[in-house]
Amino acid sequence: MKTKTITIIAAILLCFANTADATIPATSLHFAPKPLKKVTITFAVEANCGDCKNRIEGALDKKGVLKAVFNLESKILTVTYDPRKLQEIQLHNMVAMVGHDTEKVKASNVVYESLPDCCKYRQDDDGWEHNHH
Repeated sequence: MKTKTITIIAAILLCFANTADATIPATSLHFAPKPLKKVTITFAVEANCGDCKNRIEGALDKKGVLKAVFNLESKILTVTYDPRKLQEIQLHNMVAMVGHDTEKVKASNVVYESLPDCCKYRQDDDGWEHNHH
């Protein structure tokens, strides 16, 4: 009789357990949130003209970048990208690789010097040019 009672109680508990599982939404069974598919960030970029704007936006015409818009007046770049494919620092590096300093990455001097004169934004800090005309 004791075995029969335990079996009945176990069967009842099993039914409640199955019913409870059926009412739990599938989304609550996963503990980790789904990674975001797109993130929008803004950051400062040094530039002077429309050619700079085209160069900067063109540098970000890559897989994983959904949209890149550079505002020449504010010198702010707005980028919408897929963080599953790119990291923020990679966006800064892409811009620096075409000769434009960002708030996190400075363009190499070699690439910067290859920019057209109208696109050069760095100030001569050593004063050498001012003393030697």
